[in-house]
Amino acid sequence: MADGDMPRARFHSMCDGTKEDWTCISNAMKPFVLELPDRVLAHLQMLKGDCGGFAIDRLDHCLQTATRAHRDGRDEEYVVCALLHDMGDILGPRNHADVAAAILKPFVSEQNHWMVEKHAIFQGYYFFHHLGLDRDMRDQFRDHPWYASTEEFCRLYDGPAFDPRFVSMPLEEFAPMVRRVFATVKNSIYVPKAAPAPF
Repeated sequence: MADGDMPRARFHSMCDGTKEDWTCISNAMKPFVLELPDRVLAHLQMLKGDCGGFAIDRLDHCLQTATRAHRDGRDEEYVVCALLHDMGDILGPRNHADVAAAILKPFVSEQNHWMVEKHAIFQGYYFFHHLGLDRDMRDQFRDHPWYASTEEFCRLYDGPAFDPRFVSMPLEEFAPMVRRVFATVKNSIYVPKAAPAPF
């Protein structure tokens, strides 16, 4: 985003910032925040062609996971979480679930956030033992109230979503859902509770 013509803060150290400075910053941030869904969708497109040894590429896997959830009648926020659950694969190959969860956290329920954040551990049930890891790693969360829903996400949607014959919805059909979910901030240190976002 080119914002070189916009007014800028005058401070060189945050301790010197004024209300006027932060008004400039807030005004510059508004269009940047509005473009977040487009940046997320563009990043997701970067998964195309990256198979990582799987039968389908990572974008197809995300589309397939979301399509399965959508066709099963899951709500829009859940479907968007299914779509974006592996978007961290490129930047966080050793902690991809954390990356996706961090991006989704301001816009989704605590339960859906937890599901995305923990899905890699729960998915491990199906393959960790082949890598010399503990497939029952998820058992540490056995008493957590969202254990069952996260196990279900992996079993019904994420786990089976590697089928080259499956016909997924195109990314364009999910784009409006992503925009709607990212339009409402539910949890952010930068937004007071029960107040509109300052930027």
